[in-house]
Order: sequence, then structure tokens, then C-alpha cells
Amino acid sequence: MTCGPVLVLLGVGLPEVMVGGTNVPARPMPGSVVRTAPVDEPCPMPRYSQLAAGVLLGKYDSGKARPLAHGVAFRDASGTRHTAYLKKGSKNEIIISAGAIGSPQILLLSGVGPEEHLKAHNITVVLDQPMVGRGMSDNPMNAIFVPSPNPVEVSLIQVVGIIRFGSYIEAAGGENFSPRDYGMLSPKIGQLSTLPPKQRTPEALAKAVEFMNSLDEAAFNGGFILEKIIGPVSAGHLELQTLNPNDNPSVTFNYFQDPLDLERCVRGLHTIEKVVESKAFSKFRFNDMSIPTLLNMTARAPINLLPRHENSSRSLEQFCKVTVMTIWHYHGGCQVGRVVDHQYKVLGVDALRVIDGSTFNYSPGTNPQATVMMLGRYMGQTILNERLATDEP
Repeated sequence: MTCGPVLVLLGVGLPEVMVGGTNVPARPMPGSVVRTAPVDEPCPMPRYSQLAAGVLLGKYDSGKARPLAHGVAFRDASGTRHTAYLKKGSKNEIIISAGAIGSPQILLLSGVGPEEHLKAHNITVVLDQPMVGRGMSDNPMNAIFVPSPNPVEVSLIQVVGIIRFGSYIEAAGGENFSPRDYGMLSPKIGQLSTLPPKQRTPEALAKAVEFMNSLDEAAFNGGFILEKIIGPVSAGHLELQTLNPNDNPSVTFNYFQDPLDLERCVRGLHTIEKVVESKAFSKFRFNDMSIPTLLNMTARAPINLLPRHENSSRSLEQFCKVTVMTIWHYHGGCQVGRVVDHQYKVLGVDALRVIDGSTFNYSPGTNPQATVMMLGRYMGQTILNERLATDEP
């Protein structure tokens, strides 16, 4: 009995050296754990389990220099290690699809990455690939909170306004946010990720929650008008912190490092100000609350706990920097032309592809999931057509 033709989308490691990878949610979406070719070992993994896995990389028997991906090592929910190998055939391959954080982490743990960084973690260097983990980006998001004297219909980003200069304007609100919370704009669900790693402590989160609990109920009646920028141009990097595949890597996005990103944010905020001051919006804001008042009110909210200046409304550039939030649109780390070719094959490695958002050089200012799904569909059809065009097993 074999697993059949499925795709391995997770994991990396070297035979008898290490098992790398990343966590899969306890109930991943259907199709998120698959394997690209028939394997010779029975499938030991339940459909929904937490896995840490690894691609096995070796050299051709003929002595060619290029490494070859020939199997997968992984641990199931009970911690038991398993290995599964590709059958012989030039069309059989491994696909990594663990996202912008997981895929570069997987390659690094497999020994594919910057030589100096791999050696620092005592990882055997299979391929010196300095661009793995580079070009990490996240579309920065900034918002202005507008308290409303009237009840506001519950709404979570249903319409987006796309501005020519590269800013996307959206809104989220409701008669009241969930009890004493700001939903996706709350530090409770990840906005602390915009802080440097060493500052993301339980104490910081507790401080944010304490501040939110001290706010008047009126502070939760209204909504946010937010802007996100296209691209972005600013980019950072991803590095391993440990060899434990269950540990998150360290990621730096360098928000607003490039002046163009900061300019787009400022112009986006100017657009929001025009909306707030418009006649159509007048019934949803208090007349005695000026734009500077709204900016300072928003800046004082504990959305990310970055250090604040006394009057953030004096400079929209400063407001952008201190109120930046994530919308979790991470991309980069295995970019096309740097880590993979235009068929998403890992440069310098045979029988290995990366197909997910980590390959993007650029992302729209709004949700990228449709782009990711179209990429998966397109490459799935491409690979299927390649296999059907050959008589190989």
C-alpha cells in the first residue's frame, strides 16, 4: 500500500542530520498537506494532525554537483519520525508550500541558504544560496479611529478604495467592537508582531490589555478607516533562531525604510482625512473632534506598543511609523528570480519547488489570497500537463 500521487507541501531536513520544517495548524485547510509523487511507504499521517517535516537532499549517484530532493522526513502528532521517498522518475518532485514564513525556514533547515548563517547554526551546507530568507516584506497598515455619536453597522472590510498613488483605503467598524477590544486592530491577536522580537513579551501584552480595559465604553463605539500601501518597496530578512522546527524564525520587515512607502502612507492618511471631513461622513463623527484630536487618540491606543511622541499629529510621517500595524500579508523569502525560477523550481536543486506567497516580489495592498490560490491552480495544471506528456511513471 502506498500514499498514492499526492504533494508534500511541508518540511525540510537532511538524512540522519536533522528534521526541519514548520508547524501545520491542528486542522489545516483541505489540500494543505500533499505530496508530489507516489512514495514507497504507507501513509502514517492522519489527515488532520500537527506535523513537522523535512525534505531529504542528496547528490546524484553520477557525481554531478547539483543536489537532488529525493524524499521527505516528518514527525507526526505523537512525535514519531517517518520518511517517505520519491519513486524514480524525472517528473517526480517535492513541493514546499508553507508560506512566507515557513518556506524559507524549511529551506534553511534543509541546508539551502546563506552559508555563513547555516554554519552559525551547525547546519550542513547543501547549497550556498544567499537569497533564501531575503526580500521579506509586509504591507504596512495604518488607521485612524473615529468615535461615532450614532450606532454604526457592524462591518469588516467589505469595500476597498484603490488610490492611484498606491494606497488602499478600507474601513472596519460596528456598534461596538467585541467586549473591550478592537478586533483585528487589537494587540491581543498579533499587532505586537510589529515590535522588535525582544519586546514581544507577556508583560507588554498585559500592559496593552490593561490599557484597553481602562478605556471608556464610548472608545469602542465607532470604527477605523485604514490605509495599506501597495508593494511595499521596503524589505527585510528572515533568520533561524534555533534548529527546533517548532520555533518561529526571526523576521525583520523594515517597515517604511524606503521613503516611497512612507510617502504613500502619508498620502493615504490625507485621503482618510478628506473622507472624515466630508459632509457624507458628518453624522458619524463628533463635531468637536478635530483631525489632530483623532490622530492623537489613535496614536495613544495600544495597538503595537511602539514608543510614542507627545503629539503624533504634528507629523504624519511620525504617525505612520508609530502606529504601523500588520494585516498578515507577509511575502518574500523565496522570490522568483532569486531563489526559484519562473517555474518555481529551486535554483541549484533538482526535484524541488516552492509554490506560495514566499515567491512574490510584490503584493497588492489588499488581501492576496486569491492571487495565491490562482498561483496554486495554475502551477497544479502546469505540473499535471507535464506529467501527462510523458510516459514516465
